[in-house]
Amino acid sequence: MIEIREIPEGDADRMVDLAGLVFHQRFGEDDYERESWPVRRAERVGAYDGGALIGQLASIPMRLAVPGALLDCSAVTFVGVLPTHRRRGVLTSMMDRMHEDAIAAGRPLAALWASQGIIYGRYGFGLATRAISMDVDTSRPLELRTTPDPAPLRLVDPASAPEILDPIYMRALSARPGGLVRDAEWWSRSVFVEVDREAPGYTAPLAVVHPAGYAVYRTHGGGDRTVRVTDLVADTPQVEAALWRYLASIDLTSRIHAPGRPVDDLLPHMAADPDQVEIKGDYGALWLRLIDVPAALRARSWAADDAFVLEVRDARIPANEGRWRLKTGPAPACEPTTEAPDLTFSAADLAAVYLGGNRVRALVRAGVVDEHTPSAAARLDAALAVPLAPFIADDF
Repeated sequence: MIEIREIPEGDADRMVDLAGLVFHQRFGEDDYERESWPVRRAERVGAYDGGALIGQLASIPMRLAVPGALLDCSAVTFVGVLPTHRRRGVLTSMMDRMHEDAIAAGRPLAALWASQGIIYGRYGFGLATRAISMDVDTSRPLELRTTPDPAPLRLVDPASAPEILDPIYMRALSARPGGLVRDAEWWSRSVFVEVDREAPGYTAPLAVVHPAGYAVYRTHGGGDRTVRVTDLVADTPQVEAALWRYLASIDLTSRIHAPGRPVDDLLPHMAADPDQVEIKGDYGALWLRLIDVPAALRARSWAADDAFVLEVRDARIPANEGRWRLKTGPAPACEPTTEAPDLTFSAADLAAVYLGGNRVRALVRAGVVDEHTPSAAARLDAALAVPLAPFIADDF
């Protein structure tokens, strides 16, 4: 019989081993501390067959930027089930336990990065943010149409960088939804980790700072001659232009690779020669789950003053199931109702539009959201609208 119970912190290395097996990665003795720190700070759910750990899920209590607010969120990671125990309800049991723990803790949201997107829709997760991968040819000067801010830039030591960068980062979170609040450990172990497994051969991270912006990057010499940008935020387009100009001017490099940037990144529009900036790919990023639908809808800000009746279908969290009268605008409200619905959503589709990065009208056209009242989808899109596309720079 399979038992779902808490994994003790002493079994963190066992979780690393299981993750390595499930995700086809090999870890050496020196890798365990680097890989296990997220699960040591997490709520750990395990599936045990006898004494053997055969499935796992870690949920890190974090805060997520949503339009107009920071909300408590379960950042779900290290999810896996051994191939010997698939299709036996193990993942479903662990997800149900995660939902219960989040409800008990009062966290209205959960979020994750999906190795296989098809898995998580049935648990109420919707794809809420996308990102682009971008390459910049810097073998010749990068001319910009946006005038760079003239304030001086400076390199800062990684040890002191978090204290300097965090206020700038928090301003960015207030302007653009989708990112996580970072504490000192997150900055040091995630952003400024010395060795990035996804970028072998690159230097340790470097940070260049402007009074109103920063960039974190690594460099690779030899034949690659690449600057890899992992985090770049700025208060204004002019500061952003100054950071890109700096990165494009680093000696002995001929390319910038930015593996994760917002879908509305300004650099393709700033470049005088658009051919210098190439969008290499567009990919799904953060999957979001509304653990407490009315609390989540009340907490975010809204771009229009309106009212809707939303019917929500949620097979995994019964408290979300039913009809909700949503009042948007400066004093949001969300209460149960028996009125006829304007729109019917699955929990996953409501989560997908919650941050403002997806359009309700597109989901109606696709036949996955039902519009019962003409123009209700367009009106809800107007209320959900955000100035900047949601984005997250942290993979977890």
